[in-house]
Amino acid sequence: MNKNELIEELSDKTGFTKSDTKKFIDKYVEVVSKSLKKGRDVQLVGFGTFKVTKRKARTGRNPQTGKEIKIPAKKVPAFRAGKALKDSVN
Repeated sequence: MNKNELIEELSDKTGFTKSDTKKFIDKYVEVVSKSLKKGRDVQLVGFGTFKVTKRKARTGRNPQTGKEIKIPAKKVPAFRAGKALKDSVN
């Protein structure tokens, strides 16, 4: 499901206009992104938790040349599904 399909389905289920639904989704993504940037987790009980994890520096390879390259440490966003979401998928 892509963003437009999500907007359409949520709009149908809630009765909100597609425009309002799109605004809500855009603001939701913005709020979650800002919270993660500040180092705060976003937890939706039953659905899951968005958080930032740290990836260590490592050595990789350039696939074209085979030459080793240094990959620096960085922070990456992660999502961990909650029990209710896991149960609904199974």
